[in-house]
Amino acid sequence: MQAEQGRLKVLLVAGARPNFMKIAPIYREALKFSRVDCRIVHTGQHYDREMSQSFFDDLAIASPHHFLNAGSGTHAAQTARIMVAFEEVCLTEHPDLVMVVGDVNSTLACSIVAKKLHIKVAHVEAGLRSFDRRMPEEINRLVTDAITDFYFVTEESGQANLVSEGVPDARIHLVGNVMIDNLLFQKARLEKDGGEHLPSYGIKQGLEDYFFLTLHRPSNVDDPGILAGIVEALGEIAREHPIVFPVHPRTRKMLEAFELRLSPKIVQLPPLGFTEALFFWKDARLVLTDSGGLQEETTALGIPCVTLRENTERPITLTLGTNVLAGNRREGIIEACRKALAGNSRKGCVPPLWDGRAAGRIWQVLLDAGLPVSPGASG
Repeated sequence: MQAEQGRLKVLLVAGARPNFMKIAPIYREALKFSRVDCRIVHTGQHYDREMSQSFFDDLAIASPHHFLNAGSGTHAAQTARIMVAFEEVCLTEHPDLVMVVGDVNSTLACSIVAKKLHIKVAHVEAGLRSFDRRMPEEINRLVTDAITDFYFVTEESGQANLVSEGVPDARIHLVGNVMIDNLLFQKARLEKDGGEHLPSYGIKQGLEDYFFLTLHRPSNVDDPGILAGIVEALGEIAREHPIVFPVHPRTRKMLEAFELRLSPKIVQLPPLGFTEALFFWKDARLVLTDSGGLQEETTALGIPCVTLRENTERPITLTLGTNVLAGNRREGIIEACRKALAGNSRKGCVPPLWDGRAAGRIWQVLLDAGLPVSPGASG
């Protein structure tokens, strides 16, 4: 099969389940443009047995056109496997553009492969910085943005960071946040059917004034002293506010290894899909998380958020939104929860362009750029 003449052929890369929440609105929007031929590449950076066809149906996107089956391993080994496999895809597909999202190893690996094959690269969520180079995600962001051609930015701090790093203004595009595109899309679907398609978690009906928690980062769960302090803080918080906690496999493993027990007022659930998690946290009094995406999503819905980290690459959630940084020590977490609840009279502002239309702006920028296409490239 060959791409139609004059169509912009794009490989859209995702590495793990959270990446698919970002590429879903981009792919859905691509279908509206007859001049775009967009194909999904799943690197398989994280194996996820629950990413069945129903997962892609829920996101209203096609199953991946390419699955690279990279698997886990050290950063070097995983990145190398992705690069080798993705190079084969590029040599077969001859894309005009490779689009990467976020800051995982797949983002870095596929960007490097594309540039060495002289293929243009677009980075969605460009310019975000934690300024903590101990985080592997920060290295991925910096390297990807050093070789990107189109920088699609979610917030003004991203623009400022890129300009300070020497990126020309003309290549930086403030388009909004595709995570919010997906959030609003899924929220509308959830409101339409009332969550009837979700597994029946009867516990929610018996909960009032509850908190929602996600916890998985190695810096929080791999150190027994830090994790013990977090567990103690959560136990104290749960005395007044029950906590709903879908437990990440890594976190459960470390809780068991360190022989740490959670308060009985913390309702433990298995890992949840995006819509299942949204079903709970959209009605929570407060969200505690070490995730990047939830900081943004809670800001968009005006829900108080306490981030269990020392820094964030999403500062607009602090300055305009509902997010409060807590660190990962007991006293800081408890104090941040008090601060977040006290500030709940001010719901926070939704940042500029977080309106559910970021993906459309991305495609318009690319089509207006007049990129050269490769008619007759094999597909």
